[in-house]
Amino acid sequence: MKLEIGRIHINDIQFGNECSISNGVLTVDKMGLIAYLKEDERIKDVILDVAMPGEKVRIIPVKDVIEPRVKIQGGNNGFPGVTEKQAQCGEGRTHVLSGCAVVTVGDVVGFQEGVIDMWGEGAKWTPFSKTNNLTVDIRVVEDLAPHTHEETVRFAGLRAATYIGQAGKDLVPDEVLTFEIGNVFEETAKYPELPKVLYAEMMITQGLLHDTYIYGVNAQTILPSILHPNEELDNAVISGNCVAACDKITTYQHQNNSMILDLYAQHGKTINFMGCIMVPEHTTLAGKLRASDYTVKLAKLFGADAVIVSEEGYGNPDSDLLMICKKCENSGIKTVLMTDECAGRDGMSQPLADTAVEAVAVVSGGNVSHVVTLPPADKIIGNAAAIAVLAGGWEGALLEDGTLMCELNAVIGATSEIGFHNVTCRLY
Repeated sequence: MKLEIGRIHINDIQFGNECSISNGVLTVDKMGLIAYLKEDERIKDVILDVAMPGEKVRIIPVKDVIEPRVKIQGGNNGFPGVTEKQAQCGEGRTHVLSGCAVVTVGDVVGFQEGVIDMWGEGAKWTPFSKTNNLTVDIRVVEDLAPHTHEETVRFAGLRAATYIGQAGKDLVPDEVLTFEIGNVFEETAKYPELPKVLYAEMMITQGLLHDTYIYGVNAQTILPSILHPNEELDNAVISGNCVAACDKITTYQHQNNSMILDLYAQHGKTINFMGCIMVPEHTTLAGKLRASDYTVKLAKLFGADAVIVSEEGYGNPDSDLLMICKKCENSGIKTVLMTDECAGRDGMSQPLADTAVEAVAVVSGGNVSHVVTLPPADKIIGNAAAIAVLAGGWEGALLEDGTLMCELNAVIGATSEIGFHNVTCRLY
């Protein structure tokens, strides 16, 4: 499977009467986009705005972040199985508006949305302080059920990203990245001496607005499944969950999964990267046992020498992570675990809810309970008072002068367990 990603660099966003790109400036047809989104009768109103790196702007509560794209060759445009008819992702060419993101904002339905500060202390903690953000604040009609409300807002973000992505359709990209991995037999023949490595990506699939979707299928309903890494890089996987903002994998992070990109960079050099196992995270013990058994079975079928396992969320998913680790290690398959820590505000508590002697290679994305103080913004996009009901916030977290005190739990992408964030690790 071969995929070309053509990056069109975006340095600025302005509003105008048509969607176009010139010299790195994305012009968005404001009224056209609003009218397009309001074709969904569940949407009452749409407020568009722009937040640029360095501006004293706070976006809250953030629901999802999406990279605008357009399909040039192969497959379907948009998000097949969700916004468009089903089509194979991961082949052909896709143009992306690199450095640009659609950020959806809206009333809190669950309690685990997030904050993006575009400047200062807050900007240090979220990778989306570096993107040029088009914010889409969605107001829905009254009396929508919570799941329908959430679906409406998230679909609006995906549709907005697809709408403005069209601006890159006829342009020559600034750079083209090629991702190509053949079938298991071809790659093993090419690299017989290299260790065979699989990537097991755990996904929040716990219902009640905590779900991830593959080609529009709720991953809660699947057994662990093999995915070519190109498919995730090409819009096959979207976020539909409200897990704590710090380690939620947004749709943008699926589109640019840093773990996949790192493994691709080593493919044919130090490892033979064989693909991804998409692993649902269940709430029941039976579900956790089934998913971990099935993951290890797939790793054995592929003859994997090692599996990199990344988690989404924390708490009970820690058990899934350790189950996969123990079963792989006991089967002779080496593991490396990617997680974060819920170690209390002083960092002194047990970081994971479970542990195992087999877990000897563990990478932490940081402590979700670390408290940060975020100074007042000049401009709020959304509703700053929402911090009182976000994971990582509390009643009184918004001070009179507009300062926010909160845990990293509330900051989008702060402790990403796929490594898509700003913090670094240090060996002791």
